[in-house]
Amino acid sequence: MTKWQKILKLFTTFFKIGAFTFGGGYAMIPLIQKEAVETNKWITDDDILEIIAIAESTPGPIAINSATFVGYRVAGVLGSAAATLGVVLPSFIIISIIALVLNEFQHIKAVKYAFWGIRAGVLALVLKALINMYKKCKKNVLAYIVIALAFICAAVLGVHVLIIIVGCGLIGLVYSLISKEGKKL
Repeated sequence: MTKWQKILKLFTTFFKIGAFTFGGGYAMIPLIQKEAVETNKWITDDDILEIIAIAESTPGPIAINSATFVGYRVAGVLGSAAATLGVVLPSFIIISIIALVLNEFQHIKAVKYAFWGIRAGVLALVLKALINMYKKCKKNVLAYIVIALAFICAAVLGVHVLIIIVGCGLIGLVYSLISKEGKKL
């Protein structure tokens, strides 16, 4: 496969993901994993975990960041541009159309119920992504403590997400420096 074919494949793959996924970035993660790892074999499961961790800790939506990083791994800068444009373009088109007609239809009960159903489906996709990531992550006592502290800080104490991400990253870095596990990395 030539570089231009890879770039086109990245664009069409991420366009499909962007066009047929409701609910934002977290709902797209299982599809990105399926397409990038299982279907196209561009990256490994370990790569996708790293990409998601980086995408979540960098500014911007996780799906766009993930597409950018996958695209870069596959075909460099042009690959990242193609994947990013592919994942963004469907939403841009759809939102533009919806904005034009939503005021005309928002009072219809069927439309309200449709969006209620979509929200329920999105929740299921986000939970699936969480379960998949949980299964693939290494587990130990410290990991469970970090998970609990991060949840408490976010859900109960209202700590800003950026502080939580940086704190968790620092805990992981310190752990890797002082443990035998870190030497294996």
